[in-house]
Amino acid sequence: MRTSFKTEAGTSYPLGSDWDGTGVNFSVYSAHATKVELCLFDDLGKKEICRIPLQKDTAGIWHIYVKGLKLGQLYGYRAYGEYAPWSGKKFNPNKLLLDPYAKSVFGDCRWHKDMYAYNPEQPINLYSFSTTDSAPKVPKSVVVDDYFDWGEDSRPQIPWNETVIYEASVKGLTAINPEISPAYRGKFLALSDASMIKYFKSLGITTLELMPCQNFFTNLPQIDKGVSNFWGYDSLCFFAPHNDYLVSGDINEFKTMVKALHQEGIEVILDVVFNHTTEGNAYGPTLAFKGLDNEEYYKPVPEDKMYYLDDTGCGATFNVYNPRGFQLVMDALRYWAEQMHIDGYRFDLSVTLCRAWREVEDCPALLKAILQDKVLQNLKLIAEPWDLGPNGYRLGFFPEPWAEWNDKYRDALRRFWKGEKGVVPEVAKRISGSADIFKTRPRYSPINFITAHDGFTLHDLVSYERKRNLANGEENRDGCDNNLSWNTGVEGETTNKKILALREQRKRNFMASLLLSAGTPMLLAGDELSRTQNGNNNAYCQDNETAWVHWPTKGLGKDAFWHFTAALLDFRKKHNIFADAEYVFITPSGKPMTELDWKVSYSRSLSFVLQGKEESLFIIMNAYDGDISWTLPLPPQGRGWELVFDTSVTKDGNFGGPRLKNYKVKPWTMVVFRT
Repeated sequence: MRTSFKTEAGTSYPLGSDWDGTGVNFSVYSAHATKVELCLFDDLGKKEICRIPLQKDTAGIWHIYVKGLKLGQLYGYRAYGEYAPWSGKKFNPNKLLLDPYAKSVFGDCRWHKDMYAYNPEQPINLYSFSTTDSAPKVPKSVVVDDYFDWGEDSRPQIPWNETVIYEASVKGLTAINPEISPAYRGKFLALSDASMIKYFKSLGITTLELMPCQNFFTNLPQIDKGVSNFWGYDSLCFFAPHNDYLVSGDINEFKTMVKALHQEGIEVILDVVFNHTTEGNAYGPTLAFKGLDNEEYYKPVPEDKMYYLDDTGCGATFNVYNPRGFQLVMDALRYWAEQMHIDGYRFDLSVTLCRAWREVEDCPALLKAILQDKVLQNLKLIAEPWDLGPNGYRLGFFPEPWAEWNDKYRDALRRFWKGEKGVVPEVAKRISGSADIFKTRPRYSPINFITAHDGFTLHDLVSYERKRNLANGEENRDGCDNNLSWNTGVEGETTNKKILALREQRKRNFMASLLLSAGTPMLLAGDELSRTQNGNNNAYCQDNETAWVHWPTKGLGKDAFWHFTAALLDFRKKHNIFADAEYVFITPSGKPMTELDWKVSYSRSLSFVLQGKEESLFIIMNAYDGDISWTLPLPPQGRGWELVFDTSVTKDGNFGGPRLKNYKVKPWTMVVFRT
């Protein structure tokens, strides 16, 4: 084992590995370790060539400067200290640890019993101490340089009231796109391919929201079931782009993607997971945080510190209220903003980040820090406003300028368009901006969606009433049982032309509702192409054609629903009055609704005028199974009403029509007029 490297004390900051052209400074936090060693590896990551003890400062940071090391150097840490799981201490120097600040990772986790600090062959006995070396089985951290030629790159800074979000998996969106080179499919570079950029722009979305891109791994239970961690909601390396999304392993490929999208005016938002990690529960492996300082990075159960508080449903809760955990999250957010030029974040299970211990704070420290940060305060910030802990549902809780996923919008519109009675007042609130929830906050604050990665796709929403998740290996127990879906008459696929036609009409209703509501709309990637998961409503582990977007072979111009969606997005862009229009709700007789009208329990229809300063829209939503004759109200601007579209009309190019005063609305139909 080589020991001839020249070293100096180095510095505590910056944390991580920092190359200066002649050597590398290493810095890592562990308050309770008694000794920390830097382990250097050969270029293949198989042979450990040197161990170097680090020096500790008074703040619990260990550091060393090693001369002569170059970019690409592979390394890890070993932390020594007390192994007393019952008191929260789980030090085991036999386990090689990733650097929490590593910006690149080499290799994958080859799951093996040697990765566990205890003996997993006796899982009940967590007191046991594993003496086998995990280094051959675990990934290594990589020394990298942050330099990249950004040129004149600048953020598009799309105003919130013009934003249309497109939620996508990096791999799932392009894995089988025939327009993209096979070498790039499923990678970051595929998203910046000319064909994809043309697709985004022709569709009309403004903002890509990418599902987790921070490096993640497939855990052992998933491997045992023959599935994988497709969604990526198990991050471990908060600074490193996911290895499988890189063609060459060069993290600059992510920057190349962002730069190309920015040049075309498209924003990039990252879905970030800071609430739990790949290390899982007490029985999980030791890969980084557990071995560096378990009781600092996670929240243990006070009565039995061997186990963890679990507000996430994923086995443990990452401790952002510890100053170093807090710093780690803030540093990661700034890194992706400053070095990767991303435009915003969607925070997974964000309520977990607002818990001091278990209780949710009224003014969470992390939120205050983000809103005071000169870099982060100018980005788009989106909360998933719930978790599984006590009082974990907090829709409307986050302060301006945060936006929030609005599941109440999703549920109300699903209930309405499946024909439920008594939901009209709720739908009226949701399509007009959910002011009952977001109070005086701007109308962009609710992120409205009908579908998201979690649940049925839009096509499956109108085709299935029961989930079909057997392929996930959990005996169909996983995934939501209450999907608020209607199969339109037959469960699953069918050749019945009437049912197929009505399914297409119902999809048009959902898409039109979403894109003509106040709030920020979010589309699920592939819905515009009628993507199906064959009834699987929890495809988190399906890294295959079940969850990948299927691309048409006849060209997009032949896909009627894609054409309808693109036309709607274009209409929204040209007639965007949703941010400040006044909503006036109208009865079929053309009169404003009264208090008695709102109390009609059997109602399944709704119409309203969006009264803008220069133009207005009149929208009718009929979820009855019969025709309704509508008297159009007097137009606010004194002009006639012009038909924009009717979702019961299937002919391409049905946008635009004559001025009308009365209109017969077909069953399961949405009609839009404008002045």
